[in-house]
Amino acid sequence: MEGIAKSKILDGDGIRRAITRIAHEIVEKNKGTDGVVLVGIRRRGVPLAERIQRRIEEFEGVKLPLGVLDITLYRDDLSRIDVQPVVHQTEVPFPIEGKTVVLVDDVLYTGRTARAALDATMDLGRAEKIQLAVLVDRGHRELPIRADYVGKNLPTSSREIVSVCIREIDDRDEVLLLERAD
Repeated sequence: MEGIAKSKILDGDGIRRAITRIAHEIVEKNKGTDGVVLVGIRRRGVPLAERIQRRIEEFEGVKLPLGVLDITLYRDDLSRIDVQPVVHQTEVPFPIEGKTVVLVDDVLYTGRTARAALDATMDLGRAEKIQLAVLVDRGHRELPIRADYVGKNLPTSSREIVSVCIREIDDRDEVLLLERAD
């Protein structure tokens, strides 16, 4: 993302603490891990979901099922992205029928990605519940969607960009606030 760096919102330790808090909140809100599955939204939601899975396994001794969701064909701006968008595979190797599905993403902004993820999840089956966990909630909703679990609430202006860097993809862990370079 293009922009001028304004500030570092989270460093590696801050991201680790946020993931730990989200993992504890998921277990607490669901009164344990029975019937809970994690589904990471491609791209950065996947390694975040993997980290949540590891944290829950560390303190609960249970490895939650983990899936990967590609929402490309569910986006409402598909025609604006590319003539031939790159579609990756959705990998949810377990039934979601009757489960509590926790969708995991990096940033909640307008709510359109979350809406696309809800549509994609519903095509997989009828979950008991669908919850949303995000590392950063930056506001500016265009749809009536809210996260159940938030690592960091970060009020932003429309000129600002939230850049999430995850070690597994970007070789470093940090969340930066950038000013749009026009």
